[in-house]
Amino acid sequence: MTQLPSPSGLPPVDFNDWSADFEGFSRRLGDSFVRYGFCVIADHDLDLARIDRAIAASQAFFALPEAVKRSYVTGVGGQRGYTPFGVETAKDSPHFDLKEFWHMGRELPAGHAYAPVMPPNVWPEEVADFREEITWLFNALEDFGLRVLQALAAYLGLERRWFDDPVRDGNSILRLLHYPPAPPDGPNIRAGAHGDINVITLLLGAEEAGLEVLDHDGRWLAVNPPAGSLVCNIGDMLERLSNRVLPSTIHRVVNPAPERRGFSRYSTPFFLHFRPDFEVRTLPGCVTADRLDAFPEPITADAFLQQRLREIKLA
Repeated sequence: MTQLPSPSGLPPVDFNDWSADFEGFSRRLGDSFVRYGFCVIADHDLDLARIDRAIAASQAFFALPEAVKRSYVTGVGGQRGYTPFGVETAKDSPHFDLKEFWHMGRELPAGHAYAPVMPPNVWPEEVADFREEITWLFNALEDFGLRVLQALAAYLGLERRWFDDPVRDGNSILRLLHYPPAPPDGPNIRAGAHGDINVITLLLGAEEAGLEVLDHDGRWLAVNPPAGSLVCNIGDMLERLSNRVLPSTIHRVVNPAPERRGFSRYSTPFFLHFRPDFEVRTLPGCVTADRLDAFPEPITADAFLQQRLREIKLA
């Protein structure tokens, strides 16, 4: 696996190559992840007009009165529905994040075995097309994520569809994020430095400045993808599975420049997860004489998730 030199930014990987040059796409995608833990995927084939409709539905919800939004706090550790401003706090940070958000999870049939750890969704009655548009976005991003995972499986020397079973009925989450206009300088930022818990994260809405990635030398690199791109990063579960071949990189969202402080920022990260009972066990092919197994004790995906949710005050 090739270690890329350190340029000043993240060069986009063209998603058209997923079909035209899968081997090349897999190599370029994996190399970006090895180098940064992140990748900018250009020219994705998601329906941009439909994405805009989903974002509009999200904005309509966040524009509702505070009392109405708080009526959708579900009491299940932030897994579904609304989480108010000032609740989520990055691990080990004394300062809460400057954001509010909505969570949608997988819709399970009645009596499903995972129902005890994957509660039903709630839906705001005040936004007519919210359920339809947000459900579409969840499904579209999950399908896209499965294709990204095929490329990563090939990069790791696995059978192309190796990830299909571990993520089937996975505990994935679509988060609708609203960062309100930022206050004057203070200790709180829009999202404190953190790593993601899950397998991979797919992010739409990163064109607005603020997302930064911590590089190996301690510098913060701004991630400002071109329009029509998607940002993807490795989560802690895949870092563990791959024995840190694919690293989960610390990132943050900083407050905007003074001229943009009066504007909200919206984004929609999709956290793709393994199914709750999947055992996260180091892949044998990722252990060598030079890279010993850093995670010799396996852990189920749900146990790992619950541990991390407690650390960020969502459980």
